[in-house]
Amino acid sequence: MIQPTPEELRILAKESHAETKKYFQKLKKRQQKRLDPLMQSIHQKEFEKTDCLTCGNCCKTSSPIVTEKDIQRISKHLRMKEVKFIEQYLERDGDDFYVMQTVPCTFLDSDNSCFIYDVRPKACREYPHTDRRKFIQITDLTLKNIEICPATYNIIEELKKKLPL
Repeated sequence: MIQPTPEELRILAKESHAETKKYFQKLKKRQQKRLDPLMQSIHQKEFEKTDCLTCGNCCKTSSPIVTEKDIQRISKHLRMKEVKFIEQYLERDGDDFYVMQTVPCTFLDSDNSCFIYDVRPKACREYPHTDRRKFIQITDLTLKNIEICPATYNIIEELKKKLPL
């Protein structure tokens, strides 16, 4: 298991980007019935030994999509009107999705914990999405997450070993 610093991870991700992109393209051309269970297994093993609180790079460098249900849940938790929550914390991105206004995330504490962890957005709960069903549909997102999340890098490197193409 590699635990690179964010700078080291950017270098590793850049070095492996072309190879990983080519790997994903080959993977898409094949019907991989066992891909999702394999990804879920690799993901689970990685997160048994990964403590996200030692990194927090996702919260420091990117903004999750915030759904209407997220807005309802978080604003209720913060005892705010939804409109006020949107005005204070969110903005629309280029695809017209709500995202956090600031990066690092407003709700990130100095110890990399989250002030709203129990009600955090769905995108945060599911990050880095490597155990998702139909994983093959999010390989472009995964390529981006490799640059951000050491666990994602490790998961994809393990996938390449377990499922060589």
